[in-house]
Amino acid sequence: MSGDDFISRRQGRFDKAMAELAAERAAEMPMMKEIDISYRTMFAELAQRTLDGQFVADFPMEGWFVTVTVKGRDYWYFDLPTPEGKDKRTYVGPHSDEAITARVKAHKEIKDNIRERRRMVSTLRRAGLPGPDPFAGDITKALADAGLFRMRAVLMGSVAFSTYAGTLGIRLPSSAMQTGDADFAISAGVQDSLPPVLEILQSVDPAFRAVPHQADKAKMVAFQNAKGYRVEFLTGNRGSDEYTGKPSPMPALGGASAENLRFLDYLIYEPVRTVLLFREGVSVLVPAPERYAVHKLIVSSRRLTDTLGRVKADKDRSQAALLFEALVETRHDDELADAWAEAWDRGDSWREGLSGGLLRLPDKGTKALGKALGSQMPDLEKMRADGRSE
Repeated sequence: MSGDDFISRRQGRFDKAMAELAAERAAEMPMMKEIDISYRTMFAELAQRTLDGQFVADFPMEGWFVTVTVKGRDYWYFDLPTPEGKDKRTYVGPHSDEAITARVKAHKEIKDNIRERRRMVSTLRRAGLPGPDPFAGDITKALADAGLFRMRAVLMGSVAFSTYAGTLGIRLPSSAMQTGDADFAISAGVQDSLPPVLEILQSVDPAFRAVPHQADKAKMVAFQNAKGYRVEFLTGNRGSDEYTGKPSPMPALGGASAENLRFLDYLIYEPVRTVLLFREGVSVLVPAPERYAVHKLIVSSRRLTDTLGRVKADKDRSQAALLFEALVETRHDDELADAWAEAWDRGDSWREGLSGGLLRLPDKGTKALGKALGSQMPDLEKMRADGRSE
């Protein structure tokens, strides 16, 4: 071998080693880009201003707030005098919600500037923060204006996912937010009600119609327009699977019912108040991002195995992986670990769902989850071996 060949071969090995090292370092580097601090600050301010604005719209100055105790818990209600001489009582929220209680106490001083909020939404959208498609925005705003989120309803699905970029301060791909429906979860027991839901939706699109439930044709949990856009209401089921797929009457929904779903109570526990970047901003409640991610992992393993089911499962796992990465990047490891542990400890069906989703989770999501869980991380190789032996 000539000296030149020897040097060339050594150089080749060196170049290969450096390329491998660079690839390893790139794999370790955060792939998600944080949102500039100025925009994160603006997003947080907009969320506060939007809730203020909703308060002004919902609770006129001539009314007053009262405390009502229900089953040992204190709640705020709002009494508004009517021409008939009888006060109209409206649900406001629990005393334990610090944001609500602060606004109750500062009600007379709250001011709203819609034009400024629109400017902030426009600035944030131009900076790359996602918002809903216009139709989903119109639907969510119409329901918000009717009082849906005041009654502690929780926005679900990809429309909710779009808010996590601003909430966590990290960029998320818009491809993970595409949707053809809007889902809302609500708990039973709220002592208030919306106007008829169908009328609210028809104010956005007159083509909306109620869709009878398959298990009980007299109950309506979903509404659909001529283009197939679907709005559905859900509620949590902590009982046996026999209740899943059956509708529950929901007086708060103005005559509509809600679909019972397993695992939903976990998802909507202690939701996060945020803002949807649409028009002047829409104040909404969404699931805590760590619960959303863990829940998506479970749901992905329970989808139907037809083509549509596989597509939805892929999207579930994609959103879960992206949030696992985002939560680790933004140092929310502890919250993610706690959310995982709670789900894991709920029983065999929960562990089965988590394990099934984890087996097909994208690699980056698996690595991020492993970093958050440490020794809690399930043994993937053992899980795969168990799956092959069945």
